Amino acid sequence: MARQLAEEQRLNAAHQRKENWQRWGTYLSEREWGTVREDYSANGDCWNYLPHDHARSRAYRWGEDGLLGYTDRECRVCFAVTLWNERDPILKERLFGLGNTEGNHGEDVKEYYFYLDSTPTCSYAKGLYKYPQAEFPYNRLVEENRRRGAGAPEFELLETGVFNDGRYFDVGIEYAKAAPDDILIRLTLSNRGPEPARLHVLPTLWQRNTWAWGCEYDSCWPAGRLEPSGDSRIDVQHPSLGHFVFDAGPHPQDKAAELLFTNNETNFERLFGTPNSTPYVKDAFHRYVIHGEQSAINPERFGTKAAIHYVLELPPGGEVTIPLRLREAGATPDKLPKPFGAEFDRVFDTRIREMEEFYAARLTAEVNDDERLLARQAYAGLLWSRQFYHYVINNWLDGDPHEPKPPHHRADGRNGDWRHLFNRDVVTTPDKWEYPAFFSWDTAFHLVAQAHIDPDFAKEQIVLLLREWYMHPNGQIPACEYNFSDVNPPVLAWAAWRIYKIAGFHGGRDRNFLARVFHKHLLNFNWWVNRKDVQGKHIFAGGFLGLDNIGVFDRSRPLPHGVFMEQADGTAWMGMYCTTMLAMALELAHENPAYEDIASKFFEHFVDIADALNSLGGTGLWDEQDGFYYDQLRADGFSIPMRLRSLVGFVPLLAVEAIDDGLLERVPAFARRMEWFLTHRSDLKHTISQMEVRQCNGHKRRLLALPSTERLRRALTYLLDENEFLSPGGIRSMSKYYCEHPYVFDCEGQATTVRYSPGDSQTGMFGGNSNWRGPVWFPLNYLLLEALERYHHFYGESFKVEFPTRSGRMLNLDEVANELGNRLLNLFLPDSQGRRRCFGDEMIWTDDPHWRKLLLFHEFFHGDSGRGLGANHQTGWTALVARLLEDRGKLRARARGQNGKDGAAICAPTAQAAPAS
Repeated sequence: MARQLAEEQRLNAAHQRKENWQRWGTYLSEREWGTVREDYSANGDCWNYLPHDHARSRAYRWGEDGLLGYTDRECRVCFAVTLWNERDPILKERLFGLGNTEGNHGEDVKEYYFYLDSTPTCSYAKGLYKYPQAEFPYNRLVEENRRRGAGAPEFELLETGVFNDGRYFDVGIEYAKAAPDDILIRLTLSNRGPEPARLHVLPTLWQRNTWAWGCEYDSCWPAGRLEPSGDSRIDVQHPSLGHFVFDAGPHPQDKAAELLFTNNETNFERLFGTPNSTPYVKDAFHRYVIHGEQSAINPERFGTKAAIHYVLELPPGGEVTIPLRLREAGATPDKLPKPFGAEFDRVFDTRIREMEEFYAARLTAEVNDDERLLARQAYAGLLWSRQFYHYVINNWLDGDPHEPKPPHHRADGRNGDWRHLFNRDVVTTPDKWEYPAFFSWDTAFHLVAQAHIDPDFAKEQIVLLLREWYMHPNGQIPACEYNFSDVNPPVLAWAAWRIYKIAGFHGGRDRNFLARVFHKHLLNFNWWVNRKDVQGKHIFAGGFLGLDNIGVFDRSRPLPHGVFMEQADGTAWMGMYCTTMLAMALELAHENPAYEDIASKFFEHFVDIADALNSLGGTGLWDEQDGFYYDQLRADGFSIPMRLRSLVGFVPLLAVEAIDDGLLERVPAFARRMEWFLTHRSDLKHTISQMEVRQCNGHKRRLLALPSTERLRRALTYLLDENEFLSPGGIRSMSKYYCEHPYVFDCEGQATTVRYSPGDSQTGMFGGNSNWRGPVWFPLNYLLLEALERYHHFYGESFKVEFPTRSGRMLNLDEVANELGNRLLNLFLPDSQGRRRCFGDEMIWTDDPHWRKLLLFHEFFHGDSGRGLGANHQTGWTALVARLLEDRGKLRARARGQNGKDGAAICAPTAQAAPAS
């Protein structure tokens, strides 16, 4: 039996509730200001209700934020680093960025910070922040981005010149746990510039304000207390978390470090011109350090917020380290071992070694150093992007007893129908600055990537989104904080099924988990059937479906009376939902035959959807002339195809599963029902690819897919055409054909034009910060790769296509998937000159050794150049790149084995039935 690694032992202890190794972690948000949950305005303008300028002075209601911070999983006590370069007008306590109306392409963080490493339990975590020595150009970033129009690129911090000549500080932060409640912190401050520079460093500890609001449910704790216990120790008393001590290491240059205290309370006087309830408020350290206001800090030295103030003199290239430690005090804190010294360093060394062992066991030796770096930072970004998320809709709608009542119409507006929703959990988020909340369809992809390193957390997150305090009583899964009623693609079931199988490789198949999520998805599936099938004909119109501006117009808005949309992607997502639920039901039926009846239901529903998609009204949503699936507008018995080639038309390719006859032998009731259905509903058989092949192992397979063989081949002609969808960095979201030939839709004299736009959004739809009219997006690319592999599993060598189209190079679909995966990987991996496509033409990422190995995981990528765009820390679904690296490693291992004559023979189909047209 293989030895269980130290990090695996911690994970098991945490998930079995034996030791709480996951109580503390990098769960602190990067942005709480400007969020919907903190917005109590009359007009729902969250960015202006609590802007960045208020953040230093205003206590948050629902969470906290900080710079590369750490907190417990209920966000009771928080730690983050605060900085000042003696030039900035404010302390650097949190990341700066533009609000939705300030950026020429929507909200956008304007800082450089990196998640470099982490274990799943946060027993070790490492981050890096780059802090300019010149005055941070807050106003210039706002003014220049506001001046630029939608046709211009965003104005980035690097373009301001504040990093020229290396005139910045590298602020490295590392966390290591000696025990579940013993957190060691190591700050490393480096001067990368050519001249001496001064830096103020304030490691800051504070308690989340849970006492000011008068709320009455659990977790509305009274204020605790922070106070000194010696010259370099802070005593931490919290009514729920208990008694901790925070130790600060000596000044690295043998100077005095000062303890500062205040309260985490709003400065009403500064913000609203009304008296403060306490003279010591949240922005006290800003006023004391920058403006010298002695009266700002509490002379009695206690409060709910504290900091240790170090002033460093760093020579050119100089570097210093500050050790810190937060640990449970116990009954006799004075008897605790010394906080620093050899044991402190030993813990860091041990945790780093254990982390290396953990990832070595999960990353095949077949990946090279550049690929390993990419995978490690992808996983680090996933783990750092978990955050404490608190949002109780009932209290948010009605307001708190100690606060002014929200506007009366609030209950009828945003999220008014979600009063049951009670969020107080650590959740995985797309980006802790730009999207610091859960987005349910994003979450599905995050968890598939995360299942390889922490499958139990992935399963717990799936279950959480389906719990009764998340899922609506009507069966809808909440979409996102901006509007929980938005309709996202129903991919959570797909994620659950993938996680179930991935987790099986690590600890056996968890059928209890599968049954739990299957039953809840039955409710969600019925919600879709009852709410989104407008005519009851198995054609679905879900709304924008997460694809933002991909359509001719905003697909989430109501159409004129009597007009409705039939969505190719909405219908196909439901087809994919059916095949996923069918696969889950058949798996559960192995041990419980009752699930065979449910499997039959999903098989028959799939056939109905396939029939509608391909045949309703004659041709369904398939356009025989173009050889493509399109959305249609329908009114008064007439249908108008929206002949715009986009990823919408490829979603039907995703609904594909192969049923092996060996499986059918284990579910005889389902097999009989399926055969009866196919015999008695022969009118529907022409609408699906129902084929049988005999493979060399003697088994037969039946393919369930929305497109027939011929339609699949025609669609792939577009997909693999470099003049259409195939880019150097993957599959574009819209055809490049519309660059020179814009699509124009004319409705009653109103013309709407859609043009291929490979970079940032040129429209204001959904705030303009996301663009599905040309860029490459990881989630749909990943699903397409998976689908191609499943088609190949069925077709084998009998199905080949040109790659690229018109090249004369014929590949099978598994080879096509590998080629597409390589293009996605090459967005990140350095070329022969060391350049990475994702960073475009900016040479600092190639030439500067202090930037060369740093990676960002963008929301989407330029459809031609591959440059990263959108949210630059959306490691969530872009972390799927780590899954691609695992596949690449397996391919290399397989090739090496076959070259060495020890590989297994690959079986090819020996016969196939003629597919339906």
